[in-house]
Parts: sequence; C-alpha cells; structure tokens
Amino acid sequence: MVNLSRFFGILLLFSFLLIDPALVAQDLAPPVDLPGVEQSLDDQINDAIGPATRLIENIVFFSLPIAGQSVPLVLIWLVVGALVFTIYFRFINIRGFKLAIDIVRGKYTKPDESGEVSHFQALTAALSGTVGLGNIAGVAVAISLGGPGATFWMIVAGLLGMTSKLTECTLGVKYRQLDEDGRTYGGPMYYLSQGFAEKGWVGLGKFLAIFFAIMCIGGSIGGGNMFQINQAYSQFVDVTGGDASWWAGKGWLFGLIMAFIVGMVIIGGIRSIARTTAKIVPFMCGIYVAAAIVILVTNIGQVPSAFGQIIIGAFTSSAVAGGVIGVIIQGFRRAAFSNEAGIGSASIAHSAVRTENPASEGLVSLLEPFIDTVVVCTMTALVIIITGTWANTDDLGGVGVTSAAFESVITWFPLILAIAVILFAFSTMIAWSYYGEQSWVYLFGRSERSKLAFKLLFCGFVVIGAAMSLGNVIGFSDAMIFAMCFPNVIGLYVLMPKARRELESYMKKIEDGTIQRYDADSG
Repeated sequence: MVNLSRFFGILLLFSFLLIDPALVAQDLAPPVDLPGVEQSLDDQINDAIGPATRLIENIVFFSLPIAGQSVPLVLIWLVVGALVFTIYFRFINIRGFKLAIDIVRGKYTKPDESGEVSHFQALTAALSGTVGLGNIAGVAVAISLGGPGATFWMIVAGLLGMTSKLTECTLGVKYRQLDEDGRTYGGPMYYLSQGFAEKGWVGLGKFLAIFFAIMCIGGSIGGGNMFQINQAYSQFVDVTGGDASWWAGKGWLFGLIMAFIVGMVIIGGIRSIARTTAKIVPFMCGIYVAAAIVILVTNIGQVPSAFGQIIIGAFTSSAVAGGVIGVIIQGFRRAAFSNEAGIGSASIAHSAVRTENPASEGLVSLLEPFIDTVVVCTMTALVIIITGTWANTDDLGGVGVTSAAFESVITWFPLILAIAVILFAFSTMIAWSYYGEQSWVYLFGRSERSKLAFKLLFCGFVVIGAAMSLGNVIGFSDAMIFAMCFPNVIGLYVLMPKARRELESYMKKIEDGTIQRYDADSG
C-alpha cells in the first residue's frame, strides 16, 4: 500500500514538474481591465475562472511533441489502455460481438434478475451520453486536419475502445450496490474503492474514487449540460432566422423550457431516463443515419473512391502536418473523445442493468463504441469525403462542414440537423445528469433530499448554459471529464484480472447450458 501510494504520488508530482512554470504564472495572472470598457456578466465570469481553467487544462491536456504534432497525454493514456485491454481479453470485441447482440435482445436474461433496467435500456442510456455533437462536428474537424485517412484510424480506435468499455462496465456491475428498494448505485467510485480495498489499498482506492466523483460532477454540469444546451440553442436560432429570429437573445427562455423537460425525465431516476433514451436514441440515430444513407445511395458511384481515399490516406498522407503520424493522431483523437471509452462514465449507466452476471453487461457495452464511432462517425465521414466539403473549411466550423455536406444533396437538411442536435443535446443532458447524481450521492449520501438538491442544481445550469456564453466554464468542465480517465484506467489495470474471470465464467455458463437461451423480448 505504502509503496504503491508513493509511486502514484511521485507520478503526479512528476506531471506537475513537466508543466512550464512560466505558463503557470501566466495562467494565474489576473485579467487586464481595459479603461472605459464595461464587461458583461459572461465576461466577468469567464475572467474570474479563466486562470483556474487554463491551469487545469495545461495539466489534463499536457501534450507531448510527436512527429511535429502536439499529442495530449490523455489521448495516449486512453489509446494505450484500450490496446492493452484488447490484447489481454484476446480480442473479445470481435469474438463476443454476436453474443452481445443476443444479450441486448434479451436472449440470455431472466426478467426477475436484480437491477432496474433491461440490457437494451442500459445500452441506450449510455449511448445517449456519447452519441452527440462529437459525431457531427468532431468528425469534420478530424478529416479537415488529418484528411480522409483519419477515418481509418478513427475506426481502429473505436474497435479498440470496445474492450475498454467491456472492462469498466463488467467491473461496474460486479461492484455495484443495491439498496432496500432495489435501486442501484455503481460506477468507478465503487469498483475503485471496493476493488482496491480487497487488495488492502483502502486509502488509495478511496482517494481515486473521490477524485473521480468530483471530476464527474463538474463534467456533468459543464460538458454534459451547459455545453449541450448552448450548442442546441445556437443551432435552433440559426434555423429559425439567425439574428432575425424571434428566439435570438432569448436563450434563458429556451433554457427554461428545456430545463422543465429535462427535470420531468430525471426526477424519476434511471428508470425514467432509460425509458426515454430507449425511444430517443434509436430515433435520433435513425434519422441521422438515414439521411447519410440517402446521400451515399445518391452518390453510390463515388463510395468506392471514398473508401479508397480513406485506406490510402491512412498510410500515405504526407501532405498532412505530421504525415501518417498526424493522420493517426487525428483519427485516434476523434474516436477517443467521441465514444469516451476509458472515461468510466458509461459504467454508471450500465451498472443499473437487470442481471446476475456482470460480464453480460460488459459484453453489451462493447456495442457502444461500435455504434458511436464505427457506424455513426464513419457515416458522417463518408458523406463529408464524398461531397468534398472537408477541403473547403475556411469559413465553416465543424458543424458547418457537416451541415454543408448534407445540404449539398438534401437542401432542407439544416432543419433535420437542428432537430438532431437538440435531441443529441437533450439525451446527453439526461444521461449526464444521472452520472453526476450518482457521483453526488457517493460523496453526500443517498437521501432523497441530496438527490433532489443535485437535480435542481443541474436544471438551473440548463438555463444558465443556454443564456450565457461561458467559454472558460466549458473548457474547465471538458478538462474535468477527461481527468476522470486517469483514476479510472488505473483501476482497470489493477482490476482487469477480476473482469476476465467474470467473462470466462459467463462464457462457460453459456457453453455448458447453465445459462439457457430465452425468447423474451428485451423491452
């Protein structure tokens, strides 16, 4: 215990020493007030937390120079972990794919097992927290910077991330707790504290669990809430007339309406959230993918050429900054930041599943990066490559590039995109509200008053996020989300033998008929 704690303490100290002291001094410097210029409330809040934001971003997103590219250490941490888990579990992401689909369909699940939601509902609840703006805007940015070849490495990273999800979600179910009313409490907070305690590392496990919970709360309020509603409001205003829209300048009203809708869903807990996401996620993914298929079918003759650009560009893109390494980095960055494999958040939702076999939900969870990255992100990439909008991005942001690509074939697509963005934002908010609530009650207790306090706080920030342009708040919370991966991946490394034993035991039960196949519908 002492030696391991000392090791991680030295590692943390070393990471701080890597940061340029001049940058820290610059980050902590107070903002300069310009005489005669009155600051808005947004600007005052941004300036107030700006120093702290830049400091934590420098720590969490500390970058290493590789082939002329600045590669965030957090990206290396996530991708290397995914590769290690994939090899350790002997490519279960491929071997277990069909079984995972059967489990989602309810073929191996008895309805009277412990838990709150079905496998399908748990999957959609977790997907609702990852399928979002990253699939729309992030892919465009990756291709704009890395060329079509970035898509290939995005797919590779997505396939590797499937095993990270399996590991963390298996552990999430294994170490979850159920109260007297049958409500579940799970996630990294529990497998870090309990799993490490089994090894005699009580203090270290508690520290990592508390650190994760604090980061998760901050991330849920910022990146999982304020950023989502802010982008949804912006897209809504754009399609209703831009600056001439009646909604322009009324972000508070848009936020108030969305806060009411969000509150109506999250007040019922994970069961209400899961019922909602089970309807929204298939619908929102369906309309988006359907639009992509229409464009691909319309340009079917260009599809082989697009795949050719993806494969050739993955290994020969010398024109891209950093060459092939630069392409790999862009692809891996988008996949890791889109499906959040290794962050640990999804295991909180998956822990609520009805099952007596932790590995069953681990297998289900490996479908999440596949749907998010291999399917949705790849469809977006193909549309952008075929239409050629990725090469003309001077005046377009990430969402603008994707919107222009779809609009070139479907003239009324911006309206569909606005609906998709709002649905993506809404589903992400209700999923992250649950992640934040579970972390909140881990720290402050499971009383109804504690849960209600967080839900009211979360809904309040929906209004604030829509009404204000808080760049530094979003940057701060984004860093907090990815800070979650450091304690989580440490826990996965330490506890992955337990996850593999659960997986081997479950697979053996299926092979010898101990777990029988059912024809029940997953609901």
